[in-house]
Amino acid sequence: MARGRLTRDDWTTAALRALANGGVAAVSVDALAGELGITRGSFYWHFKDRSALLVAAMEAWEERTTAALITDLAQLDDPREKLRAGFLAALGTEVIAGLEPALMAQAAHPAVAPVLKRVIDRRISYLASLYGELGLTPAVARRQAVFAYSAYLGWSDLRRAAGDVVPEVTVDGARGRAGLKHFIEQLTLDLR
Repeated sequence: MARGRLTRDDWTTAALRALANGGVAAVSVDALAGELGITRGSFYWHFKDRSALLVAAMEAWEERTTAALITDLAQLDDPREKLRAGFLAALGTEVIAGLEPALMAQAAHPAVAPVLKRVIDRRISYLASLYGELGLTPAVARRQAVFAYSAYLGWSDLRRAAGDVVPEVTVDGARGRAGLKHFIEQLTLDLR
C-alpha cells in the first residue's frame, strides 16, 4: 500500500485494526508502518510516541462509533425509530471486525480504559434517554439500557467467536435480515 504522505487518520485506523486483531500489544509503529507501506518516520509527523497514537486511535473510535451515530440519529423524531436505527447501525455491520470485543478485553489498559468508560457511559445514558422518551421511568429506562448494551456486547462477542451463528446484514440487506430484525425488535418492544 505504498503511498504518499499518510494522514493522522490513516495511522489511527491502522492502529484500530491492530487493536482488533491482537490487542494493545499489536499496536507497533514498525508493524503499522509496514502495513501502510511507508517508513516509520512518517509516524512522527503525526504523533509524539506510541502512547499518543493509542489515545488518538481510541478517540477516533469514540467519535466514529458513538458521537457521529448519536448525531445522525438526532435527525429522527421517534425514539423507537432512533433505537431501531441505532441498533441496526451498531449490530448490522462492523467497520473494523472484532474491535469492540478486543477493546473490552483491553479495558484495564491506561490508553483504553478512560475512553472505553466514557463511551459506555454515553451509550447507556443515550439509550436510557430514548427508553425514557418511550415512557419508562428513569430507573426502568436505565435498567433496559444496560440490558440492551449488554445484548449488543454479547452479539459482538458471538459474531467474533462464532460468526456463522450471528446473521450478518449484507450490502443488499438480504442475508441475515430476519435474525437481526428479530433481535432488534426484542430490544425495542413495548416495555411498560
